[in-house]
Amino acid sequence: MKRSEINEAIKISKDLLERNNFRLPAFAYWTINEWEQNKDKIATIVRVMQGWDITDFGSGRFKEVGAVLFTIRNGDIKNNGIGTPYAEKIIILQHEKGQKIPMHCHRIKTEDIINRGGGVMCIQLFGSNQEGKLDNYVNVEVFMDGIKYCFKAGETIDIQPGCSITLSTYIYHAFWAKKGAGDLIVGEVSSINDDKTDNFFVEQARRFSSIEEDEAILHPLVNDYDKL
Repeated sequence: MKRSEINEAIKISKDLLERNNFRLPAFAYWTINEWEQNKDKIATIVRVMQGWDITDFGSGRFKEVGAVLFTIRNGDIKNNGIGTPYAEKIIILQHEKGQKIPMHCHRIKTEDIINRGGGVMCIQLFGSNQEGKLDNYVNVEVFMDGIKYCFKAGETIDIQPGCSITLSTYIYHAFWAKKGAGDLIVGEVSSINDDKTDNFFVEQARRFSSIEEDEAILHPLVNDYDKL
């Protein structure tokens, strides 16, 4: 991805959140100079990867396959004394082309995925077989806002604003903003999140994108922290 594309995605996301009265932590808005001024205070932020995370999953088609994420809080799976014992994210998905997070599962993390507003979230579900691979035949049982449901493999569910779905480990899922329904604000509340090792994609994908530096950084991404 080009840095200019990343910067523009952050601007669109901040505007959407502002219009929906959702404010991020103060460090979300820091300039590079402010990061430098606060470098003696950010060890936990860097360690648990709090902050901006923009990716096209290696697709080269960000507006179709990609997302803007911001990790608000998180912990360290190797040291429960660092950060929080859970994670929280905000995910922005654009509706024009049905921007999508591709099919994947987690082997450690259990998560609630919540429609925080702005649009309709579509989510497709599959179970897994004994080897942990996607299963095209097994039904999928999930809780949605405390109520248990059973869906057929590959079924797609619309999640309306304010509603959520709980996904346990080894449930494969892809989700996207429904076309024409508005840009989408998704919340994620989960056990501790480890994006370096706990994303298992059905098709080849890269969790973090390579960046072409065609303009200055607006706000650093979690995968920029080693440059600070």
